[in-house]
Parts: sequence; structure tokens; C-alpha cells
Amino acid sequence: MDSEQIDRPALERVEFEVDSTSKRKKGTKRPIFAPIFTMKSESTAPTKRVHLLVNPFSGKRKGRKVAQYVIEQLESKGVAVESHFSAHSGHLITISEQLDTKPGDIIVSIGGDGTFSEVLTGRMQAQPDAKETFAIIPAGTGNSMAFDLGLKDIDTAIAALMGGNKQALDLARVELIEGLPGSQKEKIVRYSHNLVTWGLGVDSNIKAEKMRWMGPIRYDVGILMAIMANKRRSATLSLDGVKLHDDFTLFLIQNSQTGGSELPLAPGASLDDGKMDIGILKKMHRRGILKAFGMLKSEGRHVFHPHVVYHRFKRLEITTQVPTAINVDGENLGSTPLTMDVLPSAVLIMSPSSE
Repeated sequence: MDSEQIDRPALERVEFEVDSTSKRKKGTKRPIFAPIFTMKSESTAPTKRVHLLVNPFSGKRKGRKVAQYVIEQLESKGVAVESHFSAHSGHLITISEQLDTKPGDIIVSIGGDGTFSEVLTGRMQAQPDAKETFAIIPAGTGNSMAFDLGLKDIDTAIAALMGGNKQALDLARVELIEGLPGSQKEKIVRYSHNLVTWGLGVDSNIKAEKMRWMGPIRYDVGILMAIMANKRRSATLSLDGVKLHDDFTLFLIQNSQTGGSELPLAPGASLDDGKMDIGILKKMHRRGILKAFGMLKSEGRHVFHPHVVYHRFKRLEITTQVPTAINVDGENLGSTPLTMDVLPSAVLIMSPSSE
């Protein structure tokens, strides 16, 4: 199949408008970003009980300290707190699945995007139709969802938890093979709130994980190393049944607008529009990739790069001749083949009050 089939009318292509008030950088002005939420929020009375699910290893092992502060603040307001701490990667899925929740409870994730993904996965496996309410306390190295929600610090997040607004949040049911290429295991399911990445982005993240001592700059170093390697990546991508087979650089599959170090990966994404966005970076030379990356870091201008196309979808599949790595919500979890199904308004999330 030739690459032009990706533009069939059956697919929803995202066209970006230029923000005329912005300055020209990297050859273009910035795009107009979509609203984070498209639907109205729902005000709610302060909760009386929360389930605190904590990754104590998040954010250079600050998760436990953050949790203790949150517990003190909530208990001082008369909130009953049930705390649970993970002992290893994936542990919060089991803990979350076994929670005994009641109407009005809020399930709180303390950690980064990967922590929240585990919490959601456990609850969706236990109560897929319950539409439970969640809140985030950012304490990880990657806090993309918290950034999009406007949770700029711990106190803001606590205030949103106690007196904010409920918003509908889409999720994606992601089915893939557990384990990176060379160490694959069985098929697993995860529920994604943030992003799923294939290609150069995963390669760079794997490299960055080996350089955690560098701090956030490791993401930039990792992606530069991956760009210089510029290895061939061939895949068959299916979006709502329309297939494309080609060599690609990267798939940015987004529910939220940001990822990594608050990078504006998907300026057109909204958290409650019932679909997910995919940015497809076609195969290109190193110079083109470097230009696209520079445009991305400059307020999401990569959407105007001639070798970048954006679409929205409800179902996605990625297949490859040999297993290739997949990153879900910042975690290098598994390998192709992969399928994703968007679950509109699957849960509720607490966000800061608009007042």
C-alpha cells in the first residue's frame, strides 16, 4: 500500500491554524492550541475519603515525603485517608484493583504519568463501567497530565482535590506484548491517559533511562543520540481501519497535549473529545529530524513541518515484521503488535477551580 492512502477522507486529519499574535520562530509562527477540555466541568462537594496510591520511588524517591505532606494536609481538613505504597514497578496495578471504594471517594495518584497509568489500569480492570473519580499529586520526573491540568505544584493539586471541578477524561485501552524486544512475555493490557509512543521517541527514552543521573536534560541527550543513529523503522499503521505501510521516524499518539519534559507534542489534543491524536513523522534524513525536533521544542511548531501529518482516531493498530519497542505513559513497557481503543469519558478527574 502506498503512503498516500493515509489521507483518505475516512480519516480525520487535524489542520492547525496559525497564531497570528506569535513571533515567527523556526520559519513559522506557533499553532493555536486546542482547549484542554471541550466539555463543561461539574462542581462537587469536598470528599470525605480518599485512597492515596503512592509511588515512593518517583521523582528521585521523593514520593513518600510528598505523600506524608498530603496526608497531613487532608487529615487536617477532616478527610479520611487510606494510604498504599508500591514496592516495585506494576505493584500499584494490583493495589488499585483491590481497593474497596464507595460513592464519593476519590482515588489519588502520587507520582508521575506512569504511576497514574498503573492506578487507572487497576481500577479499570476492577470497575470498567464505574466512572470513578481520580486526582493527581505530581511527584514524578514526568508530570505531563498534571501540567495539562494546571497542577503547577503540590498545594495547587491538593486544592483541586478538595475544592476543584470534576472533568471527564478519555482513556485508551492498550493491548501489547509485555517486555521490550528480546525479552517479550505475554500479552498485557494497560489504560493510557497521556501518550503512547513508537519509533525514535521510544529509542530516545530507552537511552535516557540509562542516564537518569543527568536529570531532565537526559531526554534531550537521548533524542539527539537516537536522531544520530537514525535507524530504519518499518511498520503497518491502521487508523480506524485505514492502513498504511511505510518506513517512519516516529508516532506520537496523544491524549494530552504534552509529554516528556513538558514538550508540546500534540497542540490539537483535548482530554475529553472522545478521540486521540497521532502525529506521524515520516521517514527523513537526520537534518530533517533535527529541524522537526527544534520546531517541536519551539511551542509545537513541528505541526507545520512538511513531513509531519496529524490525524484523530478511535482505534489504532501497529504491526511490525520484528518486535519493536512501545512506551506507554512514559514507561518502556512492551513491544508490537499493539492495538488501542479509545474509551470516551471513561473516568472523572479533579482539576483546579476556574474561579
